[in-house]
Amino acid sequence: MKKLFLTVLFVMGFAITQAQAHCEIPCGIYGDGERFTEMMEHAQTIEKSMNEINKLSNQEKPDYHMISRWTTNKEEHAKEIQHIIAQYFLAQRVALPKKDASPDDIKDYETHTVLLHHILVRAMKTKQTTDIATVETLRMAVEAYKKHYFKDHGHAH
Repeated sequence: MKKLFLTVLFVMGFAITQAQAHCEIPCGIYGDGERFTEMMEHAQTIEKSMNEINKLSNQEKPDYHMISRWTTNKEEHAKEIQHIIAQYFLAQRVALPKKDASPDDIKDYETHTVLLHHILVRAMKTKQTTDIATVETLRMAVEAYKKHYFKDHGHAH
C-alpha cells in the first residue's frame, strides 16, 4: 500500500510539474501575452511579500517564522520570472541570428538579449532586498521588453 501511495504521489508530482511548463518543441502554440501577464503578477506578489516583510520586521516582536515564509515566497516568484525569461523567451522565442543575418537582424537579436538580461538581473535584485523600488525597476524592464517584443512579433501568437 505504501509503495502504491508513493508511486501515485510521484506521478501526480510529475504531472503537475509538466502541466506548468510550456513545451520546448516547436508546437506553434504560444501564449506570449500570458507570459507577460504572469511576470507582472509575479512582480505584484514580490511587492506584497516585501511589504509584509517590512511590516513584520518593524513590529516590537517580529514574527521571524512569517518573515522567513514571506522571504521564501518573494524569492520563488523572482525565480519564476527568471524561468519564464530563460525557458520561454531565450530558449524558444528569440531565434539565434542565421549566418547570413542582416545587420538589422543582428541588432534586433542583441536588443532582445539585452532587454531580457535586464529582466533577469532585476528579478535577481528583488531577491536581495525589500526595497520596493527594485520591483518598479523590474516592472519597467518587463514593460520595455513587452513593447519591443510585440513590435517584432505582433500579437498573433
